[in-house]
Amino acid sequence: MQVLSLPFKQAYGNLKIKHKVFALISLIMAFCFLVTYISLQYAYSIYDEQLYSKSSQLLNLSSSGVENELKKLDRLSFTIATDLQIQNLLASITDTTPEFEKYKIRAGIADKLVQYAGYEKYIYSIEIMDPAGGQAMAGESSPTAFMSLASILSESALGSGETRWIYPGPDEHYLTAAREIRSYQNNLSLTRLGTLIVRIRFDKIVEDVVAGTELKNGEMRITAANHTIYPVQAKAAGALPAPVREEWQQGYVIRQLNGQQYFLTQIRSGYLGWTYHSVIPFDQIFNKIILMKNALLIGFIAAVAAVMALAIQFARSITRPIEGLIVRMRQVQMGQFDQGEADLSDSTSLQMDEVGQLQRTFRMMVRQINELITENYAKQLTIKETQFKALQAQINPHFLYNTLESINWLAKTNGQQQISRIVEALGFLLRSSVSMKNTLICVREELDIVTNYITIQKYRFEERLDFRMEVPEEAGRLTLPKLTLQPLLENSIHYALEAMVEPCQIRITAQREEGKLRITVEDNGPGMDELLLAQVRSGEAPTRGNGIGLKNIDERIKLAFGDAYGIELDSAPGEGTRVSVLIPDETGDTDV
Repeated sequence: MQVLSLPFKQAYGNLKIKHKVFALISLIMAFCFLVTYISLQYAYSIYDEQLYSKSSQLLNLSSSGVENELKKLDRLSFTIATDLQIQNLLASITDTTPEFEKYKIRAGIADKLVQYAGYEKYIYSIEIMDPAGGQAMAGESSPTAFMSLASILSESALGSGETRWIYPGPDEHYLTAAREIRSYQNNLSLTRLGTLIVRIRFDKIVEDVVAGTELKNGEMRITAANHTIYPVQAKAAGALPAPVREEWQQGYVIRQLNGQQYFLTQIRSGYLGWTYHSVIPFDQIFNKIILMKNALLIGFIAAVAAVMALAIQFARSITRPIEGLIVRMRQVQMGQFDQGEADLSDSTSLQMDEVGQLQRTFRMMVRQINELITENYAKQLTIKETQFKALQAQINPHFLYNTLESINWLAKTNGQQQISRIVEALGFLLRSSVSMKNTLICVREELDIVTNYITIQKYRFEERLDFRMEVPEEAGRLTLPKLTLQPLLENSIHYALEAMVEPCQIRITAQREEGKLRITVEDNGPGMDELLLAQVRSGEAPTRGNGIGLKNIDERIKLAFGDAYGIELDSAPGEGTRVSVLIPDETGDTDV
């Protein structure tokens, strides 16, 4: 077996990718066809049994729905029979009651019955027979025949106050619920006050219950003993013969009726003891199954043909761009970066699959290699420039520190506290500016530099400088390049405060954005026009003095954190200037 499988593996491994894909798709389709065919045969073999079971369940639900409606009507008849007003009116009728008074009492009872009959759509009429033989009725005006009335009264008497169900007779089409009205007053004497007769549209109940089910396409039969309750004889003319009453081993059988096959299902209710039969045409359901079988078979064959036709095209669509990508990778291998990127610029826009993503990634890699070569050269120049300026600032720092300490000591000795604080702030600034230990410091340390710088400027400008700093403590843990905020504050003093006569407001605030922290230095100075603003943003505007320009700060931030961060500048004539520093937010807090 291994000897036979080894050549097969070698032969398959030497095939081209498009041939492998085609063979794999063919094998999958054949397997799916076999599994589908076996599954359909198995499913259809048990479908009939499931259909019989569902038919029995449907009949059970329908019978429950019918008897639930009958239970509601039974409760309604109890409510009418125990209605205190009706009982009082019936109790007031005696043999000595004048006929006109009897008429008024019966009219009052009829009005009360109208209130009950009006809420029930399945009630045909409600009648009450009083002890004097009179009648009060609500609903359809069709008084009960004398012979039928006698049988109803005798049947209701057997119930002793409970509901008795009277099946439709030869001349009637309604199910009747009758019960004696007993007195619940005078210590529950249970004296007979009359008889309540409720005629029910039973056919309407059945039609509403089976609506929307398969039973509406067939027939339902309801029997009790030797009586057919539904359908009534008038509607059953020409209908199918009644199913043979027999004890089935299962809840369903298949019978031949009028030359056609039908599902016959029967159950016996537990509430009234009636037998429910359902008669559903077998061909009407089975035709749907045959149609579904044929549709599935035709659809699957068509799908197989379509998939096999597309398999070759699909395999080619995968291998063609891969082969082109191999050619371009060889060009890049030889150092032809521009040629490799140019060849990919047109083809990748046509595909969005994994091969297309591979081509896009390769093109981006080639482009980034070129960009990194150029960017690395530019950043090295920036680093050298920054280091050179930092070295220029280191002019004998120890001598300057010792001199400032001597001045601070003399100022404290002579009680010159202002001079002492200025000297201490200046010493802090000098140490921070010339120190080369860390190029990145936390925001808290940068704000200390700003505070000492403002201390010196406060003694110079006094009330003209209105400085406020609103930076939450959580932002102090973030890092940024050293001497980022102090030069921005120095620019606000030079270009805003010195150009104004009235006090100048300078604020430093911090605000969190998505993954970033924005630190803003804002003043209410004269601002800049559009031409000067464009020159400053591009780095073409000349700076005053020998300070660190905005371009230098922006490049140091991008060098440290990437191109997504840096400096943003906004200004307008007469509206001041706002410079924002964007740095990464790595605190993980939700609010700043």
